[in-house]
Amino acid sequence: MATQRKHLVKDFNPHITCYICKGYLIKPTTVTECLHTFCKTCIVQHFEDSNDCPRCGNQVHETNPLEMLRLDNTLEEIIFKLVPGLREQELQREIEFWKKNKPQENGQDESPKADKPKVDEECDENEEDKDYHRSDPQIAICLDCLRNNGQSGDNVVKGLMKKFIRCSTRVTVGTIKKFLSLKLKLPSSYEV
Repeated sequence: MATQRKHLVKDFNPHITCYICKGYLIKPTTVTECLHTFCKTCIVQHFEDSNDCPRCGNQVHETNPLEMLRLDNTLEEIIFKLVPGLREQELQREIEFWKKNKPQENGQDESPKADKPKVDEECDENEEDKDYHRSDPQIAICLDCLRNNGQSGDNVVKGLMKKFIRCSTRVTVGTIKKFLSLKLKLPSSYEV
């Protein structure tokens, strides 16, 4: 039987903390040029003043360093699993932030327009209810058309303009088949 090794969270801290704010990585964002990872808000604020990576000093991009950033959802999930309660704390902080910063953002007076965000909030809640996989890890799938050349020539199907789709890891094969049937406008007699 294999021996189990126990690790403390502090053993992983150098890999899951932000170099800029020294806290746990929130919305970890990686600089594609040097592969250093920071909190999204920290690195975006840093790039307002400098185009260099705060850790190694390499220039990220001459004019728009934000183009060279990529969110790391996998690392985010690992951090949330390693640090109990961090996800809930961050969600609570975000809710409190938006409660404090929502009213009269652009110096607007209290008016009937101020009632409108409440309606928008309700719509957002309904949209979130409909979008079950928004926070799920995402995957990219390549959809290539394999033709059956042994059959008659009337089975010609055009390829997709975009071969890659990004979807939830929970997507089913049936859902992808329906998507392809709709995109390719296939008759129901065709098998995907």
